[in-house]
Amino acid sequence: MKKIFTALFLLAAVSFIASAQEWESLFNGRNLDGWKKLNGKAAYVVEDGVITGISRMNTPNTFLAADREFGDFILEFEFKVDDGLNSGVQFRSHSSKEYQNGRVHGYQFEIDPSQRAWTGGIYDEAARGWLYPLTENPEARTAFRNGQWNKARIEAVGNSIRTWVNGVPCADIWDDDSAEGIIALQVHAISDPAYAGKTVCWKDIRICTRDVQKYLTPVCTSVPHVNLVDNTVSPREAAVGWTLLWDGKTTEGWRGAKLEGFPASGWKIEDGVLKVEKGNGGESENGGDIITTRTYGDFVLSVDFKITEGANSGIKYFVDPELNKGTGSAIGCEFQILDDDLHPDAKLGVKGNRKCGSLYDLIPAPEDKPFDKSAFNTAVVIVKGSHVEHWLNGVKLLEYERNNQMWDALVDYSKYRDWPNFGNLSDGYILLQDHGDEVWFKNIKIKAEYLEQY
Repeated sequence: MKKIFTALFLLAAVSFIASAQEWESLFNGRNLDGWKKLNGKAAYVVEDGVITGISRMNTPNTFLAADREFGDFILEFEFKVDDGLNSGVQFRSHSSKEYQNGRVHGYQFEIDPSQRAWTGGIYDEAARGWLYPLTENPEARTAFRNGQWNKARIEAVGNSIRTWVNGVPCADIWDDDSAEGIIALQVHAISDPAYAGKTVCWKDIRICTRDVQKYLTPVCTSVPHVNLVDNTVSPREAAVGWTLLWDGKTTEGWRGAKLEGFPASGWKIEDGVLKVEKGNGGESENGGDIITTRTYGDFVLSVDFKITEGANSGIKYFVDPELNKGTGSAIGCEFQILDDDLHPDAKLGVKGNRKCGSLYDLIPAPEDKPFDKSAFNTAVVIVKGSHVEHWLNGVKLLEYERNNQMWDALVDYSKYRDWPNFGNLSDGYILLQDHGDEVWFKNIKIKAEYLEQY
């Protein structure tokens, strides 16, 4: 037994030493050797094994950057911040003369003691802005302890970036913007003299860059996942059944709603975007609508779209292209895409049921929906049997039940009253509409079997 105990002790000791060798301290606890200040003039001091950043008026964001770059890693540190002072830790970030004269930019682990409580979210400093605000994962907003030391963890391996605060998973993104870069501690610029002299502190900063896979945390499937790589399905998305409906490059999987093949004109693929080209504003009079080459029943459909000024289009489902062989669009339920401010259709229909996000001519979307006319927006349609939901940018707009008397009565008071069995099909084609205006689509994905968490 003594020999076995000795062997186990030696094995544990060797394992501990190997683990220690794979982790490296980025801060020696005594001074700022190995770090350099960038951009601003806020102060950083070292005392009792702690780096303290001190806010200062009349200076831009200030960063204390490690003097080398890192690619794949696990980074851990403890932090504490005064109330009212925003801060963060940059990773895989950059500072070069070519970009805004050396301004630090890139991924940031957010430190946010405000009531918003987005600590652990991921921000793209001086570039794209918020990549993963904690509106994506509201449960993580309670992880941060104001006025106390908190422990952070960042795992960045390939395109996968995940964060934790005090052991609580916060953000989970898939992104290919930067594979390596600097790590830097931020003291945010302030505009109120009352915040001058407030501090943010860091200690026990350590990083693992060897055998990183061995120390990765298992995926927490309850944490919402955001894929930022256009026209791809991330491994986590694929694991729960997402597939691409459009590959971002070709017309494969699509055809004209009234054609055997894809329209010869009226649609254009450019830089990973599928564009309806500008026509005369008529319904299906330019290239015509396009539909999938197969039908779908229960599904979750996600489509990113961007409108041009005054534009009209739509995403249709349960489409039966045999119903309308004449002029106009193919028939199906429609997630309306519209410039509510400038297109006349917004003022038609009943109680706004032709505005963006509405079930066209049937059920209106809320007036206060989250919609940005200048950017790509994400439309989601969820179908589970007779239950259907419309979502826009993460907010549920409406839901309804079909295949019942109430649904049939609603259809009888709409423009679809003359189309037999409208909206009651067990499955149908998915359609992108040509309404004679330029509209852009990308990231067209589907999960062909409904799951509770899309």
